[in-house]
Amino acid sequence: MQQSLSKILILLLALAFPLSCGSPRETEPVDQKTVENQVVDTSYLNILTDEEKAKGWILLFDGKTFDGWRGLGCEGVPEGHWIIDDGAIKKEPSENIPLQKDGQPLVGGDLLTIRTFENFELSFEWKISPAGNSGIKYNVSEDMSTAYPPKYAALGFEYQILDDEGHPDALVSKTHTAGALYDLIAPRGKNLKPVGEFNTARIIFNGNHGEHWLNDVKVLEFDLDTSEMDALLATSKYKDITDFAKKREGHIVLQDHTNAVWFRNIKIRIIEP
Repeated sequence: MQQSLSKILILLLALAFPLSCGSPRETEPVDQKTVENQVVDTSYLNILTDEEKAKGWILLFDGKTFDGWRGLGCEGVPEGHWIIDDGAIKKEPSENIPLQKDGQPLVGGDLLTIRTFENFELSFEWKISPAGNSGIKYNVSEDMSTAYPPKYAALGFEYQILDDEGHPDALVSKTHTAGALYDLIAPRGKNLKPVGEFNTARIIFNGNHGEHWLNDVKVLEFDLDTSEMDALLATSKYKDITDFAKKREGHIVLQDHTNAVWFRNIKIRIIEP
């Protein structure tokens, strides 16, 4: 009798909880429009902790608006080139740029902070599209930048952002790879995340000393007004630009390149003399 009851119990359990192997049960089809319209939770992004506030960190991007930013050499944000996407500033790829009535693309340009900074620690997150190329620039003089062509592209030290595996610039020079001081110093010992994932980055620029960090690793450092830096500048693309490496109170700039790139959690801490 006990064995019969056990068999019945096992049969009932099997009916209630079928094994995972075999043909899957039918499910309701996914509504693609529902997926596309899902709201992404970005409430944890672009905020300052109480500890960061106490240390003097300043939020440069609120995750919702372009307050505090404008196009280099113009009054507003270049239309169609920059958008806010899931709590990040996104540079739209060239193929998505709207056309004017004459058939030419809307005029673009780099995006800069309205405020300028001299000695600071900058923290941000970035991700790049496949085979993408971009950068974030600092020590930027807007007057100097607009005096050289192209008019809406910043001249300044550049933290290079690149798909190292997919973009040919990585084969030109190690000084063109992700985390580099572009065309000057190659990064070392870096741990780059796969394309499509956000990397964390820091730039320290204090006095004549600079550092680049990538995913919590210091990948390079440099000092201005040294024979080593003078030699690097003399063989770089900046060699003919007067006062390029002069330390100044400059803008922070997001580069308008041809590829999609995202920036978020952009914050800065001013370093007092």
